[in-house]
Amino acid sequence: MADDSANVKNDTNRALIVATKGDASEAPLFRPARRKFLELRHAPPRHNVIMLGILGAAIFIGVWEAGHYLTPEAGRRFLPSVEDVFGALMVLFRERNFLDDVITSCIRIFTSFFAAAAIAFPLGVLMGCFGNVKALLNPVLSGSRYLPASSFMPLLLVWFGPTDMAKLALLFIGVIFFLTALILDNVEAVPNEFVEASLTMGASRWGVVTSIVVPASAPAIIDSMRNMIAVGWTYLVIAEIVGAVDGIGAMMMRAGRTLSVDMIMAGILTIGMLGVLTDIVFRIAARFLLPWARAGQKLGG
Repeated sequence: MADDSANVKNDTNRALIVATKGDASEAPLFRPARRKFLELRHAPPRHNVIMLGILGAAIFIGVWEAGHYLTPEAGRRFLPSVEDVFGALMVLFRERNFLDDVITSCIRIFTSFFAAAAIAFPLGVLMGCFGNVKALLNPVLSGSRYLPASSFMPLLLVWFGPTDMAKLALLFIGVIFFLTALILDNVEAVPNEFVEASLTMGASRWGVVTSIVVPASAPAIIDSMRNMIAVGWTYLVIAEIVGAVDGIGAMMMRAGRTLSVDMIMAGILTIGMLGVLTDIVFRIAARFLLPWARAGQKLGG
């Protein structure tokens, strides 16, 4: 009887092993669903970001080149090819002292922007923290956002003449009102629970502003500054076309008088590259100046 029971047990174990092996061989392998190209709220891997960026740049250059060669030969000088524009850029740097123009334009952009930021930052923080200050200043500042900065140029020329001060003032006006409004929004986005908890634990009003509100809103404020200095670059040519003898905009105006479209486009390309470099500098500065923001992103991710 013991031998029979042992044989039955062994047969049962063999049947289970065979059945398990059969199930394993017949079970489909798990394959994760493939992500669609237009996946909502999907952050692609870093290598995909690089490859897609290169592909996008290649498509842009391809369309540009196609537009040049599809244009009738008589009109191609008004739509120069990519190599013509880069050739003109090399000529500008080698023979036309274009580096001096670039440095002059950079000084104007950064001087006017940081002057605007030095005023917009405290105004935005105060308006975002104190309702009475917002009620006092916001109507004027909000209305000023709808005034086109270029419309101030005749007035600035009357006040300052065709000097650097007029150009700096125009660039300043183009940034100050929007930057103040953005910083106000960034400060108001700080959760009220942070403020209430700090006050409950005995922090002073100014202690809450400097130790809680400003650090919590700093990453968003840096992003707002990064976006607004890009707007400053878009006003550069407007600031430099009137009475300017140096700067990227002045070079483009001189090229326009001789219909040198390749040099005009070289100036546009230079402004675009300088804008991208500025954006990169702001991103790097934010990583070093605001380490808590990076830590929060890692936790959130």
